[in-house]
Formats: sequence, structure tokens, C-alpha cells
Amino acid sequence: MSSRSLLEDNRHIQRAITLIGLGARLQVLQSETDLPYERLLKLYKEVTGKSPSKGQLPFSTEWFMSWQPNIHASLFFNIYEYLIKSSEIEDIDAIIRAYRLYSSEVALNGVDPMLSVTRAWRLVKFVDSGMLCTTRCTRCGGHFINHTYELTGAYVCGLCEPPAR
Repeated sequence: MSSRSLLEDNRHIQRAITLIGLGARLQVLQSETDLPYERLLKLYKEVTGKSPSKGQLPFSTEWFMSWQPNIHASLFFNIYEYLIKSSEIEDIDAIIRAYRLYSSEVALNGVDPMLSVTRAWRLVKFVDSGMLCTTRCTRCGGHFINHTYELTGAYVCGLCEPPAR
């Protein structure tokens, strides 16, 4: 094995370990590394001491539209978008950094993160595929996750206009 491919392999292993540590599902690891399934499975068990969760990844965009998840998703995505625009890093590395920043920011405010790293990754994929986008709030000017083809002329975010309780 050449030193270049060994370095690349080590980079993928380190990325997988980081994602596992953040709680990523196995499907995310398979998508974002070039490591074989068996290697990822073994790595997952080594890092967490247990087998990975089974089942499908969340596929609905609706989770991101409800009030609190939308605020969390929007915070994460704005951090992610800033990192992508201001530095030359790969998407998955921006997702990792943005997720860490998002998690620490909400923790500083005494709030548990609602967004898992897997949902954060899925959110980026939804935006990349055109299923979701960000829409500017007409009151505060913030950018919030929204359905791509939603009418947004008078959009008001969930922070400016929280739902009735």
C-alpha cells in the first residue's frame, strides 16, 4: 500500500471515529468514508462498545418544519453554511465542525441539542437535493429551514411568532 493511500485510509478511519463519537448512524459512515462495511462495523463496536442501531435513516423533511426542531436545524444549517462559504473544507468536515459548534452553543444556553448528527447530515442532503432551503424571516432577518416551494413573501419564523400553546 502506498503512503498516499495509507494516509487517505487513516483520514477515513479518523473521520469515522469522529462521526461515531458524535453519534452518527452506520449509514452516514458508509456514505462519507471509503471504508468497507465490515471495517466500519468493527470500528463502531470498538468505539461505542455496542452494535450500531438498525433501521432506516429518517427520510421525511417534515421533522425539520415543526417549531423547535426548525429552530435547531436552522441554527445548525446557518453555522454549516458559514463554514462552507468561509473555508475550504469538505462537506462532511463542515458538518462535523458545525455540529460541534451547534451542540456547544445550545449547551451554553442550558438546552439539550434536538438535532442528532445523523439528522444534521440528512438536513444538508435535503438542502443539497433541493427538497429544503433557507428562507429569510421578514421580521428578524434570520434564515430558517423551509420547504423549497413554499410561498415565502411574508415568511415569519418560529422565534418571532411562536406557536400558541
